[in-house]
Amino acid sequence: MTIAGIGIGSALAIYFILWWLSLFVVLPWGVRSQHETAEVTPGTDPGAPSIPLIGRKLIATTLIAAALFTGFAIAKQAGVTLDFMPGPRPHHEGG
Repeated sequence: MTIAGIGIGSALAIYFILWWLSLFVVLPWGVRSQHETAEVTPGTDPGAPSIPLIGRKLIATTLIAAALFTGFAIAKQAGVTLDFMPGPRPHHEGG
């Protein structure tokens, strides 16, 4: 079974990488520290978020990663490559 011409394992790995990168983009959204809200819980860092909203952030991360993966799959199916970029080229011997 393949997705966009790549194996299911590779597709899942690519999605996971996109998901993880998206998580680091989404985590700071809407964060207000306990210091900013003047509600510091004893025993915690004042810079810790007062309301982390992690559920919403996980949903947003999943949707963003799905959109990025869909874009990747569409580009892969369309034959978009990175051959235009400079760098070493593989050497194939004719046989």
